[in-house]
Amino acid sequence: QVQVVESGGGLVQAGGSLRLSCAASGRTFSSYGMGWFRQAPGKEREFVAAIGYSGGSTSYADSVKGRFTISRDNAKNTVSLQMNSLKFEDTAGYYCAEAKTSSWCAKRSQSEYSSWGTGTQVTVSS
Repeated sequence: QVQVVESGGGLVQAGGSLRLSCAASGRTFSSYGMGWFRQAPGKEREFVAAIGYSGGSTSYADSVKGRFTISRDNAKNTVSLQMNSLKFEDTAGYYCAEAKTSSWCAKRSQSEYSSWGTGTQVTVSS
């Protein structure tokens, strides 16, 4: 059974930085893409960033492009999301997920993911 656990959320001032981490276990981590999604109160969960199994393919939501960076360490079974220049509108619960199937390509759709963490809260004060 796949387990996905996020960490690193917290409270930060606008313009600041945070680094989220996600650890996955239960399958061969290096064979599956990973994604980050977020959900703000009263809003639907949305795509943030994704990375393919080798790290050679990444994809970002337009709202975070140039500010967030997704990376992975297959030796440690972890994926990270470096968030810089944070804005108030980045406030949300952030969720990490592991893809259903093996793919070099980064996947943007939530339907491509089968294993989800319980989330970590990011709060940006204005």
